[in-house]
Amino acid sequence: KFPTPKWHELDGGRYIGTGSIDITVEPDEGWVNLGTYRVMIQNEDTLGFYISPGKQGRIMREKYFARGQSCKVAVSFGQDPLLYLAGGIEVPRGVSEYDWVGGLQGSPVPVIIGEYTGLPIPATAEIVVECEAIAGEEMDEGPFGEWTGYYASSMRPEPIMKVKRLYHRHNPIILGAPPTRPPCEFNYMRCFMRSALIWQQMEAAGIPDIQGVWCHEAGGARLLTIVSIKQRYPGHAKQAGMVAAYCHAGGYLGRYVVVVDDDIDVTNTNDVLWALTTRSNPEIDIETIRRSWSGPLDPIIPKGQKGHSSRAVIDACRPYEWMSDFPPVAESSPEVRRAAEEKWGKILDE
Repeated sequence: KFPTPKWHELDGGRYIGTGSIDITVEPDEGWVNLGTYRVMIQNEDTLGFYISPGKQGRIMREKYFARGQSCKVAVSFGQDPLLYLAGGIEVPRGVSEYDWVGGLQGSPVPVIIGEYTGLPIPATAEIVVECEAIAGEEMDEGPFGEWTGYYASSMRPEPIMKVKRLYHRHNPIILGAPPTRPPCEFNYMRCFMRSALIWQQMEAAGIPDIQGVWCHEAGGARLLTIVSIKQRYPGHAKQAGMVAAYCHAGGYLGRYVVVVDDDIDVTNTNDVLWALTTRSNPEIDIETIRRSWSGPLDPIIPKGQKGHSSRAVIDACRPYEWMSDFPPVAESSPEVRRAAEEKWGKILDE
């Protein structure tokens, strides 16, 4: 028996998996996926197997079930923090998080092969279970306090995993990473990683002169993305916003993308709001896109209608066609500030 906290007051059960990784293999191509999905204890040999729509682990599970096959999965509770980090971000499809982490740290991730599943298991893990999921076998799961800051999904039937093998260290430590109302630690690390991935994927899509990307912590690192560009051509800002909203790293459960000029610090909320309120005209600068990728965790979508949501891409840049005539910013230039500091700095420091 392993002590498992009830992380939030209204959780529907005890979640042993919050900082865990689910390990599955792609049935057609054979690459190994690590995904961080919540894992609820159902009983002594049964775990909940909730995965949001569109996630790699869920797509793999659906492929197995569609063929009438069981889905074998290993779940690690407590492992190298880099593996947990990789499991919670959008590592490109077809790239195993094991390889991604190995490249990051400059050495392969040590693994052992699971006796029941044949899956590679982190050799340094604290607790690992090997499980099997069978199509049609479900139990009520949830609710759970999620990264949006809400109990956004009600109790409902979800697939289960039957535990077949259990491995653990002496006195193992369970890694807990329960999300709460943003901003919180759960979101901060994802802000940095998802921002970098969106930037990388925007450049790969051909967007030039990106100056910054920030997935804001108040939006759980997903709901609000700010992109800074140096405008090079008409439509550059709109193009950048659309790609940021729909690239792989930015596609799931987004809400707002705000594109700003290169004089705006994307991590400075006041800077961003100033640009939004003074450089955007709602009538022409806000694009709304319907039927976008969402899921059960979206708090604004009513029960029974979850699945799609809308997005807003906001152009908060100076209008390209009259950018040179846009009112100048009412602040001292760097040259004036430097001259004032040289002349009055000693007095101001006293």
